[in-house]
Amino acid sequence: MQLFIYIIIFFAFFDLFAQLPIISPFAIGLQATPFLTGLAVGMYSLSNTFGNIVSGIFSDRKGPFAILVAGLLLTAASLFTYSLAEGPYSLLAIRFFHGLAAGLIVPAAFTYLANRTDHSRRGKGAAVSGAFVGLAAIIGPAYGAIFSSRTSVPETMAVTGAMLLILGILSFFLLSRTVKNKKELPAEPLAFNKIILNPGLLRAFTGAFFLMFSQGVLAYMLPLKVSGLDLPAEMSGLLLSVFGIAAILVFLLPVNRLFDAVKPVYTLIAGFFLMGSSLFLLSSVSAPSLLYVSMITYGIGFAFLFPSINSLLIDSTTERSRGKAYGYFYAFFSIGVVAGSAFTGALALSADQGFIISGVLLLSAAAINSATLRK
Repeated sequence: MQLFIYIIIFFAFFDLFAQLPIISPFAIGLQATPFLTGLAVGMYSLSNTFGNIVSGIFSDRKGPFAILVAGLLLTAASLFTYSLAEGPYSLLAIRFFHGLAAGLIVPAAFTYLANRTDHSRRGKGAAVSGAFVGLAAIIGPAYGAIFSSRTSVPETMAVTGAMLLILGILSFFLLSRTVKNKKELPAEPLAFNKIILNPGLLRAFTGAFFLMFSQGVLAYMLPLKVSGLDLPAEMSGLLLSVFGIAAILVFLLPVNRLFDAVKPVYTLIAGFFLMGSSLFLLSSVSAPSLLYVSMITYGIGFAFLFPSINSLLIDSTTERSRGKAYGYFYAFFSIGVVAGSAFTGALALSADQGFIISGVLLLSAAAINSATLRK
C-alpha cells in the first residue's frame, strides 16, 4: 500500500511540474498581458497554499483518506476545464480552482504515509518519497513541453487529468480497506503559539520555506545565467535534470539509511550548508563542467534537507495533529517558490546576485540551526 501512496505523490508533483513550461505561452496565446500572464502562473501557488491548509485541517478531523480521494477527483475535474479557457480571466479562474484542488492531495498523502510508517524508518521513507518527487521534477516538464507542442495545452492537461481520475477511483477502493473499523480520534489543536514553542516544527517549516525559496530563485535565474554565458538554451534544462538525478541517487542508494541513523537536525544543517555553498559556486563559475558540479552539489544538499524536515515534522507531531502540520508544511513550500522568484525579480537582480542572496540565506539558516542546536 505504501507503493501506491508513493505513486500518488509522484503524480501530484507530476501535475505541478508538467504545467511549468506551458502555462505562460498558453496565457499569452489567450491575449493575456505580461501582468496577467504572471498572475496566471502564480495563481496556482496562491490557491494551492489554501488547499494545503484545508487538507491538513480535515486530515486530522476526518482522516486523510476522504480528503485524499476528494483531492484527486477534484484536481482531475479541474484539469479537464482548461479546454473552456477563452481568455485570460477564465484562465485565472481555472488556475485558482486547479491549485486549490491540487493542494488537497499532498498533505493528505504524506499524512497517510507518515501514520503508516514505522518510526525507526521514517527518514528512509521520506527519502523514498523524495525520490518520487525528484522523478516527477525530471519527467514532468519534459512531458508538458513535448506533448503540448505536438497537441495542445488543454489536451496535455486532460491526459494528466485522466491519470489522476484513475488514481482517485483506485484510491477509493484500495485505501478504504485501511480505514475500516478505525476508531476516530479527536484532532489535536495546532495553534500558532504551539508552533513557535516547538523547535522541531519551526525547523521543519523554515526548512521547507528556504528549500523552495532557493528552488524559486533557481528556476528564475538559471536560464538567465546560461543565456548570459552564451551557452545553449537547453543547457538550463540539462542542469536541472542533473540536480534531480543527483538527489534521486542519494534518496535511493544505501546512503539513505543515514536519515534514520543520524538525528535529522544534523542532516538538515548539512543540507543547508551544501545547498548554500553550491549557489555561491554557481554564481562564480562560467565553465560548463563547474556548472554541473554546482548542480550536483545542490542536488545532494536537497536530498539531505528534504528527508530531514519530514522527519522533524513526524517527530514533533502525533497522528492527531500531523495532518494540520503537513498542511502548514506544504503551504510554506508554495509560499517559498513564489517568494524566491518574486523577491529576486522585484529587486531586478542579476542571476549571480540572486544566487548569492539565496546562498547567504541558506548558509545563515545552517548557522542559526547550529547555534540553537544545544538549546
